[in-house]
Amino acid sequence: MAIRVAGAQVNLTVGDIEGNERVIAGAIDKALRAGADVLITPELALTGYPPEDLVNREGFVRANLAALERLAARSVGVVAVVGFVDFFTEGSWAVAGSGASGGRAAAGDSEERAVANAAAVLADGEVRGAYHKVLLPSYGVFDESRLFAAGTAPGSVWPVAGAIAGVSICEDIWRSDGPPRSQASNGANLLLNMSASPFHRGKAAEREEMLAARARETGAPVVHVNLVGGQDELVFDGASVVLGADGRVLHRSPQFEEDFFVVDVPMGDEAAPTRDEAAPSGAASSSGAVAPLLGPLEEVYEALKTGLRDYVLKNGLDSVVIGLSGGVDSALTAVIAADALGPDAVWGVAMPSRFSSQHSIDDARSLADNLGIRFDLISIDDVFSAHLDSLAEVFAGAEGGVAEENLQARVRGATLMAISNKLGPLVAATGNKSELAVGYATLYGDMVGGYAVLKDVFKTLVYELARWRNGRGEVIPASTIEKPPSAELRPDQKDTDSLPPYDVLDAILERYVEEDMGVEEIVSAGFEPDLVARVARMVDLAEHKRRQAAPGAKITTKAFGKDRRLPITNGYRPRP
Repeated sequence: MAIRVAGAQVNLTVGDIEGNERVIAGAIDKALRAGADVLITPELALTGYPPEDLVNREGFVRANLAALERLAARSVGVVAVVGFVDFFTEGSWAVAGSGASGGRAAAGDSEERAVANAAAVLADGEVRGAYHKVLLPSYGVFDESRLFAAGTAPGSVWPVAGAIAGVSICEDIWRSDGPPRSQASNGANLLLNMSASPFHRGKAAEREEMLAARARETGAPVVHVNLVGGQDELVFDGASVVLGADGRVLHRSPQFEEDFFVVDVPMGDEAAPTRDEAAPSGAASSSGAVAPLLGPLEEVYEALKTGLRDYVLKNGLDSVVIGLSGGVDSALTAVIAADALGPDAVWGVAMPSRFSSQHSIDDARSLADNLGIRFDLISIDDVFSAHLDSLAEVFAGAEGGVAEENLQARVRGATLMAISNKLGPLVAATGNKSELAVGYATLYGDMVGGYAVLKDVFKTLVYELARWRNGRGEVIPASTIEKPPSAELRPDQKDTDSLPPYDVLDAILERYVEEDMGVEEIVSAGFEPDLVARVARMVDLAEHKRRQAAPGAKITTKAFGKDRRLPITNGYRPRP
């Protein structure tokens, strides 16, 4: 026996219930044409993920329930498992039965309304039941236990085309003692897991290894359908998989691409289908295909592209403007933007001052020519001089320094924002994670922007990505990559005047920021004590800057933002 499973690895938008409904309806229609027995969508497909505090609005929840009822009416001939937000009372769900108000009729005004992260089982034109997510993550970027009530029926199973299916949602399957084990104990011989699993480097391989372990532990095939696309600072890489009961991969969807797939999943001792077995002609984009996982640099690059593209387009914009300094950060930002949005949607602006080198201006122009993007040169020196003249009396007697350097960055920031306000492109900030970590960035200057493409990318990785992208066709001038990094805000300035070499700095930052190692632990790993203490203090003192930074795609296990929540006012000073 085999069961024909369809999966919809789709890119959805938080809050766009009508748009998401159309996408899911299209997937149901495809599943019907393909002769699928069951269709699985990603976690919270109807609302988009993560809906955050939108779930506290009763109108929002009721709108998604109404959309679910409309989808249920389409489910004649196929079972559809759809992610949604449900009103919750212990032991019941709002959508049970056939009425829009379902089993929890109208939850009285005096009753506290709780909601659940849920999966609806739609069949024969109605909602047959719902599963509520049991394990609610509250670490890293997740805040689900604050928003949702935990499900109380981890062992729930449903009949599907002669099989017994256990439905679970994302985190439920990550623990070996989670709901899928209870479902298998209750007779489930097919495990369906819908997910919105955010990307970080290496996540797809880690996730697949875990899913294979669940298949082997339970002796049941696993179908895992993951979300794809960008949502604010999160990126979802897809990489949905179907695994046999022995953990073998029967299908893997590509990373960072939408994919509708149909796979005949063998049940019991039946042999696995070959990759050549296909659904009816034209029914699916893939059937039993195993897409390769991307390499370490390519998957990061694709995540950065996806994050920027979806942030721009889902917010109703169509282009970006970038300050091109001639340095590697702005160059990589521009290349990612051109790859993500197309060259016509990217505008580069060089803004030299008296301290800008000619080779930096030339590199910026060459980059723009290589990419085919618009390029303008706007000198800021007259504006900078006017600022200095206006402050001359106030600054009299004070030694020149950081204030004058930051003025240049702020003039550039104001220039870019003026272009954005007047002509509409989003300002893409160009700073990297190393600079943001230690505060080597100017508030209201180079930190201005609606989106920070490299916010979670250490400087050493910036260079790796630049070289990797040039390997696909050189677009970043070699001199941009080879020259010593400099902010060019004073004569002969180098980043190493203020910071240790980036390979050393990033090694310390990775331990202090991403691994939460203490100063003593980092020193014991072989780093110089005074340097570690200085870097740690720089990181701690820059928290106020990071709170005001633009959002940017998460590509590591601990990005600045929701992943890492530290107080701005902080008297703790770690010492070696």
